[in-house]
Amino acid sequence: MGYAGRCACGAVTLQISARPLLSRQCWCRQCQTIASGGPTNNAMFPAESVQIEGSLGSASWAAASGNTLTFHFCATCGTQVFAQSSARPQIKTVRLGIIDQPHDIVPQAVIWTDDAPAWAVFDAKLEKFPRQPPAPAPHPQG
Repeated sequence: MGYAGRCACGAVTLQISARPLLSRQCWCRQCQTIASGGPTNNAMFPAESVQIEGSLGSASWAAASGNTLTFHFCATCGTQVFAQSSARPQIKTVRLGIIDQPHDIVPQAVIWTDDAPAWAVFDAKLEKFPRQPPAPAPHPQG
């Protein structure tokens, strides 16, 4: 099973050859900023399973977790593609919006709920973390 995707203008494409390790909705302040006030919706994949073609821009900053986050986006249209944490370079956190529909990925948890605005609505079925959640389990090699 795999996934494919493209940015809004089609200049960046991706192929993913693995199932997600985790999928989360993130309400940290940085994610709210890049998502126009709402959360980002993300799936974490082993980095080697994500192949990207096209020109990417990037920006980095220190996150509330203490890690450096680097966000990668289409250099032409600005579509968010993926993020990587300095704490987990073996993982690419892909934005769900770039993955072609239909797909079977849905958030499994909501994170950084303490940073969410008062009007935010959380799915009652999802596990919630007020701040930084535990790191995902390592994926099996081979």
